[in-house]
Amino acid sequence: MAEFLDTTGISYHLEQIIKKANKQLIIISPFLKINNRIKQLLEDKNILKIDIRVIYGKNELQPQENNWLKSMTSIRTSYCENLHAKCYMNESEALITSMNLYEFSQSNNNEMGIYIKREDDPGLFNDVDEEASRLIRISDEIQVSVQQVPKEDRKLDVDKGKEIVKKSNSGFCIRCSDDIKLNINAPLCKSCFKSWDKFGDVDYQESYCLICGKDHNGSFAKPVCYTCYKKNKAIVLEQELPR
Repeated sequence: MAEFLDTTGISYHLEQIIKKANKQLIIISPFLKINNRIKQLLEDKNILKIDIRVIYGKNELQPQENNWLKSMTSIRTSYCENLHAKCYMNESEALITSMNLYEFSQSNNNEMGIYIKREDDPGLFNDVDEEASRLIRISDEIQVSVQQVPKEDRKLDVDKGKEIVKKSNSGFCIRCSDDIKLNINAPLCKSCFKSWDKFGDVDYQESYCLICGKDHNGSFAKPVCYTCYKKNKAIVLEQELPR
């Protein structure tokens, strides 16, 4: 019998569906921006040469996402126009849910989903499998090509003789990692700032470093990871306002 899931249950079963895939894995998600944890699980399946199909349809892939998919030889990526369905399945389990395979959705949204096991409900599972196969058939498979990632500008701190690494006036939203202007005092994109501003908690834990965009349990008050702070101390101190 199908099982109802909340956000936590969805995240758990999504990982389990990827882990337990032995023959095939289907990922259907309009928006696609895969977090590091899911990427590691998919990389393991890529090594095992599992047949992986990824269907998306709402946004252009970022260069980093494009390049990562290009490196995964077992992943075939297709674009489906007007896609709104979200479904994740292997040969024995399926998850139909409101959650996109998108970092922000997995971390911040309230989601619902239905989990189905083939052995418990073969008729329902087959219906899901047939619709997933239809979406694959009507999708246009794309040839993912390597895209150029903007190079970092490197400047020399003459007084200290140390190299400062800084992207050209560009940073990352500390909640969703989207590209934003590099500003220590405004480390969130417009959308995430609206959500944050409802409470205005400067110490609320976020997910990414403003400068490098890597995983970082920082906050509005401390948006930069320690490594970037050391490399870019002059920039941070120049922008930082007294608190």
